[in-house]
Amino acid sequence: MSLMVSVSGIRGVFGESLTPVNLMNYTAAFGTWINKGTVIVGRDSRVTGELCERIVVATLQSVGCDVVMVGISPTPTIAMAVLKHQAQGAIIISASHNPEEWNAIKMLNAKSEFLDTTEGEQILEIAEKGVFPYQTYQHIGMVSFDDKALEYHVDKILELPYIDKKLITDARFSVVVDAVNGAGSESIPYLLERLGVKHVKRLHCTPNGLFPHNPEPLPEHLNEICEVIKKKKFDLGVVVDPDADRLALVDDNGRVFGEEYTQAAAFDFYLGKKRGDICTNLSSSMICDYIADWNGVKCFRSAVGEINVVRKMQETGSVICGEGNGGVINPDLHSGRDALVGIAMILQHLAEKKISSSEYRSSLPDFHIVKTKIPLKGLDPDKVLTKIAHKFAKYDPDITDGVKINFDKSWAHLRKSNTEPIVRLYTEGTTPEEAKRVAAKVMKEIK
Repeated sequence: MSLMVSVSGIRGVFGESLTPVNLMNYTAAFGTWINKGTVIVGRDSRVTGELCERIVVATLQSVGCDVVMVGISPTPTIAMAVLKHQAQGAIIISASHNPEEWNAIKMLNAKSEFLDTTEGEQILEIAEKGVFPYQTYQHIGMVSFDDKALEYHVDKILELPYIDKKLITDARFSVVVDAVNGAGSESIPYLLERLGVKHVKRLHCTPNGLFPHNPEPLPEHLNEICEVIKKKKFDLGVVVDPDADRLALVDDNGRVFGEEYTQAAAFDFYLGKKRGDICTNLSSSMICDYIADWNGVKCFRSAVGEINVVRKMQETGSVICGEGNGGVINPDLHSGRDALVGIAMILQHLAEKKISSSEYRSSLPDFHIVKTKIPLKGLDPDKVLTKIAHKFAKYDPDITDGVKINFDKSWAHLRKSNTEPIVRLYTEGTTPEEAKRVAAKVMKEIK
């Protein structure tokens, strides 16, 4: 597996594609772009995290940047630290949902947003040139530590005008947390305790970076927490990925909500507090359109990718946005996916409605997404997508990001992979059979 390089950072298997040399190169490029400002550095709990952290911090110092270290912290906590310290950016050492042998660096700008294409390309250009302003001993950057970053993040969540700690406390919730031994291991229980949750059961909350199951919070990986809830009757289960920016929910019957319904529930709650349009990406479920219609607003769609959704939110004046992978983005806090604020919003929603999590989930219609990989066998993916768009022209396909075809009560979205010779095909319908039927229809045209 070769090093994965994009405008948002680099990712690879440490000791193979990801090495101290390329870590130093891209960190130095980011520090050069920052131009001697202050950079927040945080990481998830991976075994190689501390080693990578030392390389990143020393490299930033060497190009004249001051560094504020926040240690093992959720990605959204690191984003909040950028705002707290009025820093010029951040480097997050985390490979998100990738297996434990992977690691990565992801970069934020001074607004605590992931880099957009223009910003990312500037850094890649600096890295390619390999010319960095290394400083003499009188001018190297300083290092300081902030062990209150999580406390600050949670304080800001509790200060949101629509989060009522007393109401949540009075609901006497019991919640199970599966943090896959990642950065949410201590932060999620801390948040729940600050919210007044009566009973918090920790499941895989030792931040050692050894993941007890596949760390991507998909239904097929959540059997254990579902069984725990069924046996002990907890009110809610919350599952996060290793850097705690994605949130999956399990109801009190041990049924997985599905990541797509995380952002939908957050949208539903938020629109009861602040009326306005919402925004998500082209591959997210129709449940978002349902929530928008239910509340009499529009649901805008962007290209896939966190910063693309954020930019679409800003462009359209939408009040909140997110992604169907469990990414709740609440701009009242910061413009990034945040499992912690998502948890607070969901608990507040249930407390206000005075219903169980299973009752709430049952009140929403069911939609089903099927994900398929289509090998191209030497075909040009761009030509394939162009022909598909032409074939389905009567449906006025959206070509913002690949090809999105909207049928009556279903859709298909095709995107080429940047890492494999495949096209990814997502389809959705009101039943699994309908989603599979749409997938077969599109695949027939490709073949």
